[in-house]
Amino acid sequence: MPTTAFDQFTRRVTDVTTQLTTLGIPLTAPALPPADPEPTDPWASSYPIPIDRSSLAWCTAAQMLADHHHTGIDRQALAADALLRELGVRGLAQLHSDLHHGAPVDYRYTPCPYCSGIGEDPTQPTCGEVGCAPWLEFAGHDHPCPVCHGDDYQPQWFAEEQMTELEELLADAIREREENTSPRYLIGTWLHRGDRAPDRRPRGGGRVTTMTRG
Repeated sequence: MPTTAFDQFTRRVTDVTTQLTTLGIPLTAPALPPADPEPTDPWASSYPIPIDRSSLAWCTAAQMLADHHHTGIDRQALAADALLRELGVRGLAQLHSDLHHGAPVDYRYTPCPYCSGIGEDPTQPTCGEVGCAPWLEFAGHDHPCPVCHGDDYQPQWFAEEQMTELEELLADAIREREENTSPRYLIGTWLHRGDRAPDRRPRGGGRVTTMTRG
């Protein structure tokens, strides 16, 4: 059976959920009422919003945290809960930046952790789920990834384009410098400003003073 680029997302979810099941961690974090001081489920979320730990976004967040901190999925489950609860899927972009010491991530050169660089929403939602305008539902358009916003991941192509632009800028700068230092340019600038040529005559108006014996 032929595989597609979207099969990797199914494998990602399967790998993470298998680990959760093996560790005895529920695939859904049940909502915990704030008034309950002693939750019976140690893996329960402390906010009244259930978290789906079998979603691609949660599995991606948990795997990113586990890989970065070199721990198991169980050590990062609550952190992934908090991220998805507070920021949703777009929180993956913030997490990615935080894991890079807060630096902005250019997804043209770095693969998106959610869509793996394909640029489309890996969950393939319908227009109704995304909230597209009614006249777009029949246009057959793709929905961009909510994390990288559809950036085209082609580092080699973009690098070559950037090098070409830099070479052109450098050539323009060298050409402009040569034109600005040519004798014709300097004379033209001097005449345009109306400057007088420097007086190179010796002091005293050029008169020669002779000494005679008295």
